[in-house]
Amino acid sequence: MRIDLHTHSAVSDGTQTPTELVRAAKAAGLDVLALTDHDTAAGWAEAEAAASEVGLTLVRGMEISTGHRHRSVHLLAYLPDPTHPGLAAELARIVDGRGSRAPAMIAALARLGIELSLDDVVAEVPGRPHVADALVRKGYVADRDEAFARYLDEGGPAYVDRYACPLDTAVRLVGEAGGVAVVAHPWGRGRRDLLPASELERLARLGLAGIEVDHQDHAPSEREELRALARDLDLVATGSSDHHGLGKVDHDLGVHTTAVEQYERLIDRAAAAARASGRRTPAVVGPS
Repeated sequence: MRIDLHTHSAVSDGTQTPTELVRAAKAAGLDVLALTDHDTAAGWAEAEAAASEVGLTLVRGMEISTGHRHRSVHLLAYLPDPTHPGLAAELARIVDGRGSRAPAMIAALARLGIELSLDDVVAEVPGRPHVADALVRKGYVADRDEAFARYLDEGGPAYVDRYACPLDTAVRLVGEAGGVAVVAHPWGRGRRDLLPASELERLARLGLAGIEVDHQDHAPSEREELRALARDLDLVATGSSDHHGLGKVDHDLGVHTTAVEQYERLIDRAAAAARASGRRTPAVVGPS
């Protein structure tokens, strides 16, 4: 069984519709796919219909934008109730912050002599990846990676901060909403000092269920260290592509996968969280 637990559709910053993403996952030989668009459950219904059509198991999730010690951390939330008042309020606040961010980035780029308008940024709620795509279309950079490296990464000349839910709050809210939380690519992009073993241990005590171990942003040695750490802390160790369609190179569907036993542990923990929360949480959608 091949399991990919971190993907994005055009509902956030991927380039495929949820239907296209699900069909591509099936064509790539995946058996289980998690849709984890940024800060939204808006793609779930379409992905569910497509998964039932093609015979793929769908895990509904999202990737929450959180902040920790003045830096960003992405938190994968699997099977939470998106109508939970506290979680819904935080997601709305995050999305509102993203809406005001694009104009500020465009203004910063203009000061660098780069002409871009909001009309050039194609997205209902534009974020950094959509601004990056506009820079590609205008010929200023070759791809998203170059756009981030030159302009949009934290500390870059066109980087603009925005609201992010505090990491501890997000972990708590996901649990209260009947879901389970997994830190995405915890040591990627220089985050090892932000989330060392001691900090992951503290988060585990707060209710963190797992860490994303097998990811393109982690070197092989880091993956093995994180796998050992997950064992020591009794955390689920996941693996995934972080696929964005054409929006990210070298993140093909299934490039990294989650072991079956780790997936089963994740689903068991989600079921326990749902029971403890007393909320009606999403079920995993299996082939019809």
